[in-house]
Amino acid sequence: MTNIVSREVLPTPEVLRPWVAGIGSVTVGDVPTEPFVHLPEATTKVVVRTGEHGVRSALVVGPRARASYHRGKRRVSCVELRLAPGTVRPLLGVPAVDLVGRAVRLAELPSPYVRQLADALQRLEPDEAVAHLTEVLPELLAAADRSRTELVRAGVDAMSVRTGRTPAPVGDVARELAVSERQLRNLFTEGVGLSPKHYARINRVRTVLDFAGTCSWAELAAAIGYYDQSHMTTDFRTLMGVPPRSYFTGRLPDATPCQAIRRA
Repeated sequence: MTNIVSREVLPTPEVLRPWVAGIGSVTVGDVPTEPFVHLPEATTKVVVRTGEHGVRSALVVGPRARASYHRGKRRVSCVELRLAPGTVRPLLGVPAVDLVGRAVRLAELPSPYVRQLADALQRLEPDEAVAHLTEVLPELLAAADRSRTELVRAGVDAMSVRTGRTPAPVGDVARELAVSERQLRNLFTEGVGLSPKHYARINRVRTVLDFAGTCSWAELAAAIGYYDQSHMTTDFRTLMGVPPRSYFTGRLPDATPCQAIRRA
């Protein structure tokens, strides 16, 4: 038997789309024999997790600079809300950089409102939790600095792989947004948690994961803006711990126990 991990993309209500990049569910089956891979992640997520005995917890999981491999857990399910760039501080009261590499209980963040939100999410069923968020998030985020958030999102878009377009150099993006490179780095630090360059590296490696097998390695490297296949392999190994061929043939780094939840 194998460790069955099922993932599902859930519909994002229209009212949440300015603030939530996506909603998904992850369920781990009964026999966790294969390692669970946490991919590099350039977004912050609010996670409602239900454990083996039905105990529910509300967490915030920050960006991950590199992949990690863990021993699977039995009967775990999560609903994950991926926060849009620039949303972390207005919603959670802390800059995204403070959450990098961390998983903390939502109730331990400093905002009194967030503690109330955590209490509600722990009591509600997953579909009820999403409905609750559609009621409370727009009001909470209405006072956010939209101009700053839009700058963050424009920077993220310019540093991302898109069909027919590769990520732009940091200097070009700064000039396009009429800010200095230092200001652009500060925008990314607060709104994303990572530098523009590290964000772009994660985005390209995630694109490799999405499109591996659709063409040759050399063609894929060229299509997403690497200098050559060797450059792609180096970036992939740095972020994933193994080169692409090893990853896709199951030769993964040793799995470790899941990290304990870190206090804010």
